[in-house]
Amino acid sequence: MIELGLARITRLLKDSPISWRAIHVAGTNGKGSVCAYASAMLKAAKIKSGRFTSPQLIDRWDCITIDEETVTEKLFYEAENVVKARDHSEDIKASEFELLTATAFEIFNQEKVEIGVIEVGMGGRQDATNVLEHPSITVITKIDKDHETFLGTTMEEIAYQKAGIMKIGVPCIVDGSNNPAVVDVLRKNAREVKAASLVLVPQETELQHEIWSTLPKDQFEDHQQMNVALAFEAIKQTLAHKTPTIKTHQLLPAIQKTRWPGRLQIMSIEPLSGRKQDILLDGAHNQQSAKVLGSYVDRKIRQSGRPVTWVVAMSKGKNVHEVLSSFLRPRDNIVAFYFGPVDGMPWVSPEDVNIILGVAQSLDALGHRVGDSQELDGALRVAVDIAKGGPLVIAGSLYLVSDVLRLLRTAEQAR
Repeated sequence: MIELGLARITRLLKDSPISWRAIHVAGTNGKGSVCAYASAMLKAAKIKSGRFTSPQLIDRWDCITIDEETVTEKLFYEAENVVKARDHSEDIKASEFELLTATAFEIFNQEKVEIGVIEVGMGGRQDATNVLEHPSITVITKIDKDHETFLGTTMEEIAYQKAGIMKIGVPCIVDGSNNPAVVDVLRKNAREVKAASLVLVPQETELQHEIWSTLPKDQFEDHQQMNVALAFEAIKQTLAHKTPTIKTHQLLPAIQKTRWPGRLQIMSIEPLSGRKQDILLDGAHNQQSAKVLGSYVDRKIRQSGRPVTWVVAMSKGKNVHEVLSSFLRPRDNIVAFYFGPVDGMPWVSPEDVNIILGVAQSLDALGHRVGDSQELDGALRVAVDIAKGGPLVIAGSLYLVSDVLRLLRTAEQAR
């Protein structure tokens, strides 16, 4: 189960104090991309850095990187064993995510990173990563309704939880395209905690010119442009005092090499299904990210006029109608499926396919049932047969993305 709070993680780390500076990133959408862009720029600056994001995509340790390289399985388990021994000896009873967070921080200490780029797991105020008492900078990306059982049912309540990562004397960088009510909450919180500053991005034309005079703007979707700007401003402020001789804009080309799996990812599933045409894989799992996906598909993939075939799984507790209505169109095909057990997250379970299909049919999409005993590769073959060479998109859950990538890796290793 999910247990928010800082008491257990604080006890876990009391004998292993954080020895590195942090860029701490909260928000609903875009957190992972901002972290990826920021750590790519740190590597380009030759600053030893670590990155911790969640959830993992394939293996439990792939959410932790050092200088943009995933940590080894051996290093991960060695650090995890240290953390688990501490948890056991002191009877802390830490949650799975707290153990994972402490393991990442332990690795960063061992590897002597200079800067850690840390993504909040859920919310911010009571998230395990908020044990970071003295980050160099905090970043808050786009905020939307998500995890409402834990964070609140209104945008203002959710924004209050995200704002909890702000710290006294620490600058905070915010996605300025957020709902005005969200921005008001963030401004108020910044004043109350005496944050050093609150910068809304993008509002300075100078910042925008600095970025897009170096990078080809048209190669980035609108939401990606915002995430680039947030990451750039975070790195710019972080390095201003540490290494003022580095010209931050010279680090921007590193962003073009960044690959963030499961986010508008064009890929082949031929080893699984025999399909020759590429498909689109995206982890959109709430209304905001689903709208971004729907807009992208409408602009880039529906040009042939053919209906899109979707393979969809969702987590229990999500608003199925809000998500599906953001990208499904009349006459689209949808194959609903279940993702498998999530390693380290036993509380996560998939939504009933009958609920997904019922909502899809109410939106005039054509639902296709897959047998309960059907494996994922079988479900993909069903979708490929339905698509008949037309557009095919896999979406609805990062856990489904993980299953696809894991299955594809296994198939490629067996070749």
